[in-house]
Amino acid sequence: MPERDTVVWNALICGYSRNGYESDAWKLFIVMLQQGFSPSATTLVNLLPFCGQCGFVSQGRSVHGIAAKSGLEMDSQVKNALISFYSKCAELDSAEVLFREMKDKSTVSWNTMIGAYSQSGLMEEAITVFKNMFEKSVEISPVTIINLLSAHVSHEPLHCLVVKSGMVNDISVVTSLVCAYSRCGYLDSAERLYASANQDSIVGLTSIVSSYAEKGDMDIAVVYFSKMRQLCMKIDAVALVGILHGCKNSSHIDIGMSLHGYAIKSGLCRKTLVVNGLITMYSKFDDVETVLFLFQQLQETPLISWNSVISGCVQSGRASTAFEVFHQMKLSGGLLPDAITIASLLAGCSQLCCLNLGKELHGYTLRNNFENENFVCTALIDMYAKCGNEVQAESVFKSIKAPCTATWNSMISGYSLSGLQNRALSCYLEMREKGLKPDKITFLGVLSACTHGGFVDEGKIYFRAMIKEFGISPCLQHYALMVGLLGRACLFTEALYLIWKMDIKPDSAVWGALLSACIIHRELEVGEYIAKKMFMLDYKNGGLYVLMSNLYATEAMWDDVVRVRKMMKDNGYDGYLGVSQI
Repeated sequence: MPERDTVVWNALICGYSRNGYESDAWKLFIVMLQQGFSPSATTLVNLLPFCGQCGFVSQGRSVHGIAAKSGLEMDSQVKNALISFYSKCAELDSAEVLFREMKDKSTVSWNTMIGAYSQSGLMEEAITVFKNMFEKSVEISPVTIINLLSAHVSHEPLHCLVVKSGMVNDISVVTSLVCAYSRCGYLDSAERLYASANQDSIVGLTSIVSSYAEKGDMDIAVVYFSKMRQLCMKIDAVALVGILHGCKNSSHIDIGMSLHGYAIKSGLCRKTLVVNGLITMYSKFDDVETVLFLFQQLQETPLISWNSVISGCVQSGRASTAFEVFHQMKLSGGLLPDAITIASLLAGCSQLCCLNLGKELHGYTLRNNFENENFVCTALIDMYAKCGNEVQAESVFKSIKAPCTATWNSMISGYSLSGLQNRALSCYLEMREKGLKPDKITFLGVLSACTHGGFVDEGKIYFRAMIKEFGISPCLQHYALMVGLLGRACLFTEALYLIWKMDIKPDSAVWGALLSACIIHRELEVGEYIAKKMFMLDYKNGGLYVLMSNLYATEAMWDDVVRVRKMMKDNGYDGYLGVSQI
């Protein structure tokens, strides 16, 4: 190249930075300065975006210094790029100072500041800037709306503004609105808005698919996912992971396997994000072998992948395997456990009742300041409670400044597990006095305390409040606890009536809870009725045979005991399996 000027340097720097060669772009900039060329505003504007995205904080500050010395800091484009850079580096104070210094703020300037607050999750601040922008009659652009929606600002007034300002045909705005409606659970509105758009959008459909999957409506999620394929859209890792997250139990195995097959055919299985999604899915299916196989296929194993495997093993009841994986992670070198790793390992300690190891993890938590994370403290409380050390569980709980609902839930369940049912119920009442709203998990702890404490009247009151006062639909575990409570109180007719009026099909845990109560009270007639019902509904498991055998044994009906045990062996059970006797 015979002659070089600033324009040529800018073209090279821009080309490298936009194609993912950020380090090379920076080296070119250094060479440019060494050869005596002065950067222009365009040079700096091309450099600052990747400084923010790639964490080149010191380089970005150097660019700011060069801009200040050369007088380019006053250029509005440079100043906007600097505001964006500082916001991406979580240095909002610097971004705010630059914004306030700007005399002639353009729409881009206002949008950049709104975007800065949006990226940091500061909704109120984003709204304040927008109001000032509106009051100064600055033109609102599609980017303004998109930035506000990404800050989770209420979508309905923004939708009205979109209609009034004539942006209803802008696909990026419509897509952002679709995502906002989907995120808030207004899927009917999201679908109508998407259908009204002039063109299809992979982002909009991904949002709808992910929301339906999150709700558990996998049939509808699959329909929309199939639509993506029919429209020949290029399905990316985000879209695939969005639907994978909906595969939450064994009833979704076929769907999950099909999605795994699609990931292999499309080549998406090479993406770490997708592999992590598949690991999470197979963990929910309790298929630890496939989880480990997928993990071994990864060429790179970032911490998030190790965490997915460790968490998956614990969720599948394989805590020992989780600790083996953790040991491999330590041997691999270069990676240190984070708060998520520790929380998963603490759950593993709870499974294994390994108090000493739990204490070691507690020490690591304190040394690394993880005790400020509510979910870590919740895991600590759960671990100490399940290991029988409720005093230490209380100590951790009292150290938390503002316990969240999940933390209160752990304390309630902990007291219940330790046989301190009155304390569990007192803890619930204290939680309510603090103004926190209970969830499904809260009532599992409360009803468990009532069941094991024999608090029938209180149990009925809490069960009714859960449904009528808090609008929580009981799940099978809630019903199993209530049936167990009524059965233990010898209220068999009431327990059966509750089962008959259930909105969902009772499972073996619900029937098993009542059958266990029949053994306690030697209620043979009801017990035989339940057993026949379970056989008719194909709930044939080893635990059912054991319970029936025990029921006949309480009445010294040894011929029936022999008959049931023979049936158990004929059906391939060894006599060591059981069901939960809640």
